[in-house]
Amino acid sequence: MTDQHSNVNIEKIMGLIPHRYPFLLVDRVIEYQPGEWIKAVKNVTFNEPQFQGHFPDHPVMPGVMLVEGMAQAAGVLTQLSRDGHANDALFYLVKVDNAKFSQIVVPGDQLEYECHIKKVIKNMTMYSCKARVAGKVVAKADLLCAEKVK
Repeated sequence: MTDQHSNVNIEKIMGLIPHRYPFLLVDRVIEYQPGEWIKAVKNVTFNEPQFQGHFPDHPVMPGVMLVEGMAQAAGVLTQLSRDGHANDALFYLVKVDNAKFSQIVVPGDQLEYECHIKKVIKNMTMYSCKARVAGKVVAKADLLCAEKVK
């Protein structure tokens, strides 16, 4: 049995990553294993600003925001793996590989992000990520994030 942690709320998440409204795309962490993986959720609502223009009569979550949500979940994992201490570091998404989108995401959906650390190289971390709605994969990508100390 692994040591699984759970229920990291929005207040804790805001203490771990710098993103804020309207660009904070992780609502809660369901569970995680430090240094290994995370499962987090984002509740998609019609009140979000991107739906004003994407698309006004047919709201669809932009694919780039799905990638950003996965990257934010990966960043939360990295910070939780460091015992929740940012150490004055910022993490930047520097590479996206193998991105695939298999289903549209609309208001009312609950996204579940799952990210696994593939490799850590000096100040960079590689992640394999998936986004699901109702258990079905809607997007996936391999991400590379680099740390920059403030």
